Amino acid sequence: MRTTLTIDDDVARLLKARQHRKQQDFKQTVNEILRLGLQADAEAKDPPFVVRTFDGGGFAPGVAPTKLNQLLDDLEIEDFLEKFGR
Repeated sequence: MRTTLTIDDDVARLLKARQHRKQQDFKQTVNEILRLGLQADAEAKDPPFVVRTFDGGGFAPGVAPTKLNQLLDDLEIEDFLEKFGR
C-alpha cells in the first residue's frame, strides 16, 4: 500500500540510522519498526485486577451486633442534645 506519511525529524533520524545499520531500504526499516511497535502494543496487557481484602477484626469490645440499631439511636440522641442543648 502506498501512502504519504509525515515523520518528525527526530524519528526520521532514528529510522535512517537503523536503516544504515541494518543495511535495509527505508521502506523495510519503517515496516519493521511499525510491526515491532504494534506487536509490543498487542502483547502489553494490563496487570490483572486484584481485590484486596482486609480482616475487619469484628466489632469493638462492648458492641453487640444485635443491638446496633439501639446504638445508632443513642448516638443520634447524643448528637441532637449536643446541637440543641440539654
